[in-house]
Amino acid sequence: MPTYPWRMAPPDLLTRRQLRALGLRPGGQPVAAQILWRSRLTTDPRPAYLYRLALAKPVRPMTPGRWRALAAANRARRTCPACDTDAGYVLPAHLGICLPCADGLPLAA
Repeated sequence: MPTYPWRMAPPDLLTRRQLRALGLRPGGQPVAAQILWRSRLTTDPRPAYLYRLALAKPVRPMTPGRWRALAAANRARRTCPACDTDAGYVLPAHLGICLPCADGLPLAA
C-alpha cells in the first residue's frame, strides 16, 4: 500500500473526514493509500487511510426515519435513569446520572 508522510499525499487522495467535508463518502471503494503520523501521546505511528476523490459518491440524504432514530438516541443520552428527566445535556459517562442526582450520592473511591 502506498504510504505518504504527513501533509505530503497527492490532492486527489482524501481521508474520510475530508470527503465528508465535501459532501462525499468512499462508496465502497478500497483504501488507495495511507498516511502514517505520530501522536504526542504514543510512539507508535497511526495510519490515516486515503480514498480516491474520483471514485467517491455523494453522501446519502437523511430520511425521516433516520432523523427520528437520531433524535431518540440523543434523547436517551440526555435522560437520567435515576429521576427519568431530560437533563438538557449529555449525561457524564463516569456518573451515568444527571448532576443533581449525583450531588446526593457519595463519591466513588
